[in-house]
Parts: sequence; C-alpha cells; structure tokens
Amino acid sequence: MANREELAVIRGARAGRAESQLALGRLYLFGSAGLPKSLPTALHWLDRAAQQGCEEAWQLIGNHIPVDLARDSPQSVTDWYERAYDGGLVRAGLVYAQLVLGAARDGDGVPVQRAKALRALEDAARAGFPEAQWLLARAHGAATPEADEPAVHAPAASPAGQRWLRQAADSGVGAAQFALLEQDWNAQRWGAWLARALPRARALAGSDAAQDHTAARLAPDEVLLLSRCARLVEANEVPHDVGEEELLRFWECAAAENDRHAQFALGLWCARMRVDGKRVPGSHGAANFKKAVRWLTQAGEQGLAEAWYALSRIYIKPEFSQRNVVEAQKYLERAAEMGYRDAQFECGNAAWRARRENENNDVRALFWLQKAAVQGCPKAAAALRKLAPRQPGAWPHLDPLLVGRDLTAYPLLAARLELAVAFGLSRAEALLLDIRGADRGHCLVIDIRASYGRSRRRLISVDTAQERQLLDRVGLVFDNVDCGPGGPEGNYRQRLYRLRSLLPDAEAGSQDGAEDGDYSLAA
Repeated sequence: MANREELAVIRGARAGRAESQLALGRLYLFGSAGLPKSLPTALHWLDRAAQQGCEEAWQLIGNHIPVDLARDSPQSVTDWYERAYDGGLVRAGLVYAQLVLGAARDGDGVPVQRAKALRALEDAARAGFPEAQWLLARAHGAATPEADEPAVHAPAASPAGQRWLRQAADSGVGAAQFALLEQDWNAQRWGAWLARALPRARALAGSDAAQDHTAARLAPDEVLLLSRCARLVEANEVPHDVGEEELLRFWECAAAENDRHAQFALGLWCARMRVDGKRVPGSHGAANFKKAVRWLTQAGEQGLAEAWYALSRIYIKPEFSQRNVVEAQKYLERAAEMGYRDAQFECGNAAWRARRENENNDVRALFWLQKAAVQGCPKAAAALRKLAPRQPGAWPHLDPLLVGRDLTAYPLLAARLELAVAFGLSRAEALLLDIRGADRGHCLVIDIRASYGRSRRRLISVDTAQERQLLDRVGLVFDNVDCGPGGPEGNYRQRLYRLRSLLPDAEAGSQDGAEDGDYSLAA
C-alpha cells in the first residue's frame, strides 16, 4: 500500500506535473515498499513525462523498457528510444533499431529511419550486445530471418554477416550457434560441424529434459543436432572419441523425441542387424526383435521407407518368434511404394517368382524392376534386359518399306505397323495384337497365343516418353475398336492379305515362320 509520500506523487502525476510523473514512473520501474514493480505502468507515466520534455524520462525508457513492451505501445515511444540513442545510450539504439526494422518489414518504415536504425544496430553490436550481433547477421543474409523478428532481406551472406554470426554464436546466442552448424552441415564440413556440435550434444544428452522423457521436451533444433551427431559418428566420417554407449545415448534421446532417423537406427541396433537384415559383424548380445519392431514401426509411420524394409527383413527371420511371411511382404511393398530402391527390386523378384501362380505377376515384376532401375539399381537393369528383351530383328527391313508409303486410308494398319517398328514386333504380333489390352502403362503385354499357336507371351518395357506418347496416340486410334476377328480388321487371313496388297515386299525376312495357312482365326 502506498505511503503518504507516494500518494502525494500519485496526485501530482494525475494533476499533470512532469516531475511527479517522472517520479511515479521510476517507482513503478524499480518497485518500492508501497508500490509493486510494473513495467507497463512505469512506461505509461514515463511516456507522459517525456511528452512534457523530460529528458530523464526518455533515458529511463531507453535503458529499462524492453522491446516487447514497446511494440505494444503508442508510436511516440519510438521517438523516446531515438532521443535516448542520440544521447549516447547504446541499449536504446538496439530497441530503436528493432522497432524501426520491424515496421519496415511490415511496410510502415521510412528509409531515413531505416538507415539510422542500421547504424544503431551496428553500434549495439560493437558494444557487445549479442542480440544486435544476431540481428546484424540476419540483416546481412548469414541466417534465415524468422517471421516474428525484424530483419533486413539480403540477397546472399556477406563476409560481414558471417563475422557477426560468429560473434553472436560466441556470445552464446543459441540460434546463431545452430545457424553456424547448419552452414557447416550443408557444406559437408563434417570435422568443423562435429567439433562444434559434439560438446553441445553431450550436454543435451545429459540434461534433465533428456533424462526424464515425461518432462519438458527438447527443442526441434536440439533433437536434430543429436540425431545428426549420432549419424555422423556412426558413419565414422571424421575422427571422434564417442564410445558405443554415448552413441546409443544420442540415439535414445533423439528417438524419444520422435526423430525418425534415430528411431530407425535404434531399431537396427536392437535387432543387431543392418537394413538388409544381415547381422552386424562383431555385434554382441542377443537381438531384441520386439523392441526393434516398435522403433522401426514408429520410424516408418513418420515416412522413413527403409524402416519398413528393415521390418520386412525381421519378419522373415526364422529366429523371430512372430515370423510372418505375409506381414513381411506387406512391409516390403509399403517400402517399395514409398520409393525405397532395394524394396522395389525385392518386390520385382518376388513377383517374377510367383508368375506361375498368377500369369500377370510378370507385369507387376516389370513395374517394380523399372522403378528400381530408374533409381540406378544395376541388378534391376540387368533383370529388365532378361525379362523384357527387345527383338529388333523380328520383322527386318520393315522401316525402309514404310518410307514414302501413304497409309492414311488404312489408319488401323498404319498404327500397327508404327508399333511394330517402335517396339520390334513380328508380323503376326503386329497384326493380331489387342492394342488396348496389351498396354499396361509401363509395358506392353505381347500375347497372341489364342490366335497364333506358334507365339509365346512376352513383355516389352516402355522406356521413353516418346514411346509412351506413341502408345497413347495409337490407343486413341483403336478407341472403341474391336481388335478381334469380328472387328473391322477381319481375321488374320484378311489382315495378312491387306498387308500384302499394300506392302508386297513386307513378306521378305519375317521371322514369323508363317505361311498362308498359318493362322488360327479361320474365316
């Protein structure tokens, strides 16, 4: 409760006397026996005193009122920080720069004020204010500006920005330290990154937040730091003195904070295996597959495809008590669908082995092998050459025969011949193929056994965008067209007769082995 002297000051302040307003603002600024400390109230009275020309009032505002409170105050408060800075108060210049640059970011700043704010920010940075150093680093493009902090957009990081960034990091600004770490990580300067990150990771792994997983969580940047540090140590990219127990501690702390890479690594460690299911050489102790399944499942649910692949390897292990081939296949396909190359190759092999159970499994096998080959899998590329070979000599000398021929009156036959040239079809395949049924998107299924007894089912991979465009165009030609003997093209004899009439020399060199009577679609 205010005493008599303080009550007199309050009455004088309310009456508009500048000295009383200054005194009351000072009382609320530092607190007293009768009045509590209240920065908003102190700013109110000091602002009123400053409006009456009280120099000490704006000096107190510049020295003691934080920027967060000043942002929510009237625009006139910015003027008091400017005057305090002009009077030599560096801290007031820092707050003034934050207010002006924040207004400039919102589109309300004045260029002259902005230039003065930058000078004030540099003065504060040279005076050793870490926050000013960090803001200058952002202003010069050395770090990405946050949405809630003022910054000057720069096209690229300058040497001055890097200098201020390092000073801010050395001054203990956590955001600056993480910005330096991010730069080293992106530039693959592993030694510099680990030298700066390892002490921080060890401190985080031994902190209360890391020890008690039910308490306050680590920050996202801290979790990423632990995960990256563990990955770099495990990869043994640079010399280090991290033991297995400490490495495991990094993984556990990051995994508990839902870092998917840490969960994946911890799952493999529990299973004592590599991602392909093979046991880690030199590993000791029994594998804990149940714990491994839990961690790998969490990593997979966060979008890590290799975690599902590792799970599929666990579920086919004979020593796993819950061995389940169906579950293994489900996880394998999930990893393949998410783009994991090894899983795609395994899915292709599995589908090819199961083609006797379902003839169309060869189409599925080709699909996954193509996916793996696109990602640079040499085994998948070699398998594709065996499973879907091209036969360029199936109908030799066809391409030169078509030069200069006008087949616009026979669009169906012209489309079939174009496919024969592009995909290496034999004469019988070109004339009898069901175009719409053969096109599976990623491949052509060449199957005319029902019409031509000498043929065999085979696949042709669609490798290029031009081939895909050709199939789409031919598909439009055969849209709503019956490709069977009851369709407009007739049976095989009629198609062959039409071909010989239009291209008399097309008979020579064909590998069909077909003579005039070699057809199954009799008239």
